[in-house]
Amino acid sequence: MKPSSIPDGIPVLSRGRHRTPRRGACFMELASVLAGERWSDHPSCTHPLLAYLARLVNDHTSDDGRQKLAPLIPSVVYRRGNDRTWLAVAVAVAAQVVLDVPEGTQRALAAGLLQAERLCADAGPDLAATRREAQLALGMVPGAAAWVDRLGVRSRIDANTFAKRCAPAMVRCAVDGVIASGSPDCDRRLGALLEAGIAACPAPDTEIAAPALTGARLPSLTG
Repeated sequence: MKPSSIPDGIPVLSRGRHRTPRRGACFMELASVLAGERWSDHPSCTHPLLAYLARLVNDHTSDDGRQKLAPLIPSVVYRRGNDRTWLAVAVAVAAQVVLDVPEGTQRALAAGLLQAERLCADAGPDLAATRREAQLALGMVPGAAAWVDRLGVRSRIDANTFAKRCAPAMVRCAVDGVIASGSPDCDRRLGALLEAGIAACPAPDTEIAAPALTGARLPSLTG
């Protein structure tokens, strides 16, 4: 299949994974189509943490609200990121919601942000902006940060452990926190969470992305 070709009859966005387009499609499955990959909700065209965030947002947004996510699908294609993306996306997502989620979620996110801030400090100038973002987010929830500090957990984790365990947990906590908050604009906040994750992941090189997406057009997903 050519990267710019899209099968006829792609359905509206729906929850979960689907064996074929006839059974429905989720956000990342449609991204796999745009990338010219085999049908999958785990395509290689997108950084794993960003793809995980997209699947969570897709599955927890209402049926009506989910269709508004469709314009974001091309934005994740070829955003494969790099080793720093695990930190950048996790911090961006946590910072987006840490002030407006239940106390328990704030504490969990604060624990992740503290680990991220330490790893960014060790990484040097390449992650200086992400470190500042983590510090600002922690500054918004001093009570949660102090609670984590009182636990006395001083051991640091390495970047690999952060990528495998901490980063996905932070993304999951952020999504769960938005839902648990009971906000009437939950769909909008979940969409903003996904936008924050996309912005934190390096955009693809235009010379690579342009040929693949030229002429690619998602069909109407409103019905």
